[in-house]
Amino acid sequence: MSARIGAIVMAVLLALYIVLVGQRAVLLLTSGEPVGIAMGVALIVLPIVAVWALGRELWFGVRAEALARRLEKEGGLPAEPVAVRPSGAVLRDEADALFPAYRADAEAAPDSWQAWYRLALAYDASGDRRRARGAVRHAIRLESAERRTAR
Repeated sequence: MSARIGAIVMAVLLALYIVLVGQRAVLLLTSGEPVGIAMGVALIVLPIVAVWALGRELWFGVRAEALARRLEKEGGLPAEPVAVRPSGAVLRDEADALFPAYRADAEAAPDSWQAWYRLALAYDASGDRRRARGAVRHAIRLESAERRTAR
């Protein structure tokens, strides 16, 4: 829930930034100075890129959360207890010990979005966020392909 609130706060702040930068861009574009016009164009392009990136990340979050709910409903979330610190952080040594089993499951069933999502959870628990996000993206692609073929 706190991640969702954080995402909403960041989206609102980015929207405010885009509005303020857009106002400056209009002022620069109407300045009549070549340098001002060039800077105005740059200030229009950068917020467009920011909106695209924000939309992509929000869509990723929505899809990842939907897969987590579906996997939970199917009873496919990892069931192994892993000790956590008082802060709630997973003890990395315990997560690292469970990791090989989830990697083996994903290798044994490369077309299973469930196996890839569980692997993403293992990567995340082990502290490898980059690979966790990659595994979730792969799980999303596999699940989307599965839904398309089911139609």
